[in-house]
Amino acid sequence: MISLFGTDGVRGIANTELTPELAFNLGRAGAHVLTRNKKHSANIIVGVDTRVSCDMLESALVAGICSVGAHAVLVGIIPTPGIAHLIREYNMDAGIMISASHNPVADNGIKFFNSDGYKLPDVLENEIENIIVGGLENLPRPVGENLGTKKIKDDALEDYIKFLKSTVKVDLEDLNIAIDCANGATYKSAPLVLSSLGAKVLPIHNTPNGVNINKNCGSTHMQDLVEYVKSNKLDIGIAYDGDGDRCLVVDENGYVLDGDEIMSICGNYLKEQNLLKNNTIVATVMSNLGFFMMGKDKGIKIKKVDVGDRYVLESMLEGDFNFGGEQSGHIIFLDHNTTGDGILTSLQLLEIMKSTGKKLSELNVQMKVMPQVLVNAKVSNAKKHSYSLNDEINEEINNLERKFEGRGRVLIRPSGTEPLIRVMIEGEDEQVIRQEANKMVNLLEKLLKN
Repeated sequence: MISLFGTDGVRGIANTELTPELAFNLGRAGAHVLTRNKKHSANIIVGVDTRVSCDMLESALVAGICSVGAHAVLVGIIPTPGIAHLIREYNMDAGIMISASHNPVADNGIKFFNSDGYKLPDVLENEIENIIVGGLENLPRPVGENLGTKKIKDDALEDYIKFLKSTVKVDLEDLNIAIDCANGATYKSAPLVLSSLGAKVLPIHNTPNGVNINKNCGSTHMQDLVEYVKSNKLDIGIAYDGDGDRCLVVDENGYVLDGDEIMSICGNYLKEQNLLKNNTIVATVMSNLGFFMMGKDKGIKIKKVDVGDRYVLESMLEGDFNFGGEQSGHIIFLDHNTTGDGILTSLQLLEIMKSTGKKLSELNVQMKVMPQVLVNAKVSNAKKHSYSLNDEINEEINNLERKFEGRGRVLIRPSGTEPLIRVMIEGEDEQVIRQEANKMVNLLEKLLKN
């Protein structure tokens, strides 16, 4: 059986893989596991992004929550990090976000947070999954006054915006900013936050209609933002993803900065301000080789972990670190929030620009980006974790590793959220590494597609 939970909750095509029935069962099992030790009637905050399937899944999920005696507090369209923050501000017992992040509109997902605003560890996800797989007959079935209820909280987004504004100590006057909201969960909050701090904000892709989320826009499709910044001679462009937990940026010249470059700027600034805990940044194995070289040159320790923001966070908590993230732009400022927060990240970067008086291109000198190619092989979801059992694939991987030994690196891993195997190669010659990556992808797709 394929595991329900990936690296970021439960995801699948809405209504065929992530069905209303599964959402109902996740609501029942999740609410039970996360609130069973409470001595009061538990409250669970629920948010959604702008996908058309959110109405269907929210209704089923809430029914499941109420069926075990917990109360659902619905806050509507809000970025995922807004749920993580408001759990703590409202003293909720748990939180759930319905979103598939940067995935296309047909997909959706359900991710859980505990009462401290953290995503669940494997042990709790496994327990929820085991209850669903093993049967839900033993879960409580309260009746009458012990049933759960649904409450709609209309001012939750305002409270999240107040929190975001409190994380910076400068105004943003004289900054001309373009933002790409991916027609997703930041379409209201991001323009409101930035404009209320004094910036001139020019939003694009901020008119969601239920089906255009992430469609040729947002942090996975940067070209529109690049052209918009260049043609309007703006100071910076900021792109969020569908659920607002990550961002990438464009400098005044149209150059796209990825998460590594954003972390190099923010990490060095935190160090200069004596705010980088234990002089350490947590990053994943997907970070560019140049990022690790930067750490060595600047005297910053870089802790390397597996791909996935949950693993970044686990390492931060274990080592008492306060800053880390991923190349994709999922960056965690643990002094402010318990998960990656795209709007928060952009605010911290904008504060550095204002405090130093420097353009973004002038700040982006901390690291030299080494040529890196990342290509996705589209494979069977059932086979993506078993690629290493194939002798022909193993032989080709070994050949690649020998070829780039000492002059680069090869990383091949299954996606935690999509039917993909990611092939990443770093080296000195981009043309060579792209050819090798495409060759590896063709082999994976040939042997693992069906």
